[in-house]
Amino acid sequence: MREYKTQIKEIITTTTFSTPLGEMFAAASKKGIVMLTFFTHFHIEAKIEILKNTLNADVIPANGEIFEVLKIQLEEYFDKKRTTFEIPLQLVGSPFQVKCWKELLNIPYGKTISYKEHIANANAQNMIAILVPCHRVISSDGKPLNYNGGVEKKEFLLKLEQNDK
Repeated sequence: MREYKTQIKEIITTTTFSTPLGEMFAAASKKGIVMLTFFTHFHIEAKIEILKNTLNADVIPANGEIFEVLKIQLEEYFDKKRTTFEIPLQLVGSPFQVKCWKELLNIPYGKTISYKEHIANANAQNMIAILVPCHRVISSDGKPLNYNGGVEKKEFLLKLEQNDK
């Protein structure tokens, strides 16, 4: 008798919701948030393909508790009632990228570091905007870098955080 091995795929659930910066797209695995990005269709499709291939996953739209927690925490952040996030994350990338993103998590709310202090390519590939605060990495001349949502969104986030002082 022939034996067949079935491959069990991960399931990644997705949703969209509104923020003061516009529509955002979120994706989660059973381990945590794998993507939070500003809504740009092509941008999202490319990231979904990376997730599908890296995690051997199917992607489906769905509501879930993790998205409710995410929405609440983001609302609190935008209302200046939250400076840190307590939601599980699953960072998907190369070991080098994951190491860089973990460093981003150490940048305190309302603070910035210069581009020279961080590797820009890994930062540009960050799939979890706001929660993994790539907006806190700025160029050596003090200006926000133009990737993952654009300069205007980064300026908004920096102003939100720095006006909290």
